[in-house]
Amino acid sequence: MSKLTPPLPKFLRPAPPRPSEKERSSDNGEPNGKPGRADKLRESAGEGGAQVVGWLDERTGASPFLRGALYRKVPKGTNWFYTLGSATMFAFVSQAVTGVFLAMYYNPDATRAYESASHITNEVFLGELVRGMHKWGSTVMIVLLFLHMARTFVFGAYKYPRELNWVIGVVLLVLTLAMGLTGYLLPFDQRSYWATIVAVNLNASAPLIGPFLADFLRGGGEFSATTITRFYALHMLLIPGLIAALIGAHLYLVAKLGTTAPPWLRAEKKELTKEEI
Repeated sequence: MSKLTPPLPKFLRPAPPRPSEKERSSDNGEPNGKPGRADKLRESAGEGGAQVVGWLDERTGASPFLRGALYRKVPKGTNWFYTLGSATMFAFVSQAVTGVFLAMYYNPDATRAYESASHITNEVFLGELVRGMHKWGSTVMIVLLFLHMARTFVFGAYKYPRELNWVIGVVLLVLTLAMGLTGYLLPFDQRSYWATIVAVNLNASAPLIGPFLADFLRGGGEFSATTITRFYALHMLLIPGLIAALIGAHLYLVAKLGTTAPPWLRAEKKELTKEEI
């Protein structure tokens, strides 16, 4: 390794070999204690991987961020309630992956949408499974999101200095509900069509912005062929992009501010000595 190469971070440096590993390497090596060919290849492969990681770290500076994200302190009393946020994010990733698969076969046209949805269910390999995962995954994501926000409220994690994270969570809840609404119309059967009409008419009854919001969702004064294409664009492009960006901001604030301890745990009071005072 040249002198210009920066030193590796501590968590990337190889640990010293144990005595048993030394004996094993000497047994597998050449006479007079010299390392064998297999040991040399293994060592060169390890050094090559470390050099690649060091090269990337030198140009990206990712090691401080990774250390802060992976080795951050966790308060005492953490339990399974703290996994609701990760479960919600996993549900979103599952929705994104299955949605990409469905978009490969779906046709957002008023005359072909129902046929394409039936084609996915009945003819595409594993299409019924993926469509079922996407359909029920939306319900699971909404339920997990409500449980996560309930845990945040009960544990008091919305208080200072985490108010902004709470606001981001509320916006994520609204966007998730909007994504469920826009995706409900896409099969374009009788149930989804009339249920969407009822939902849009409810939005139209809101004061001030209600009529304008309904016209924006319908793409005009009445339901038409442009309505399903507008719902498809919102469901596939705009809303998932906003959700992904807000999830990134949400995770950044969680890593920066940390997590709160359960409300039934009190902070430990440290008794100061006279010298410390």
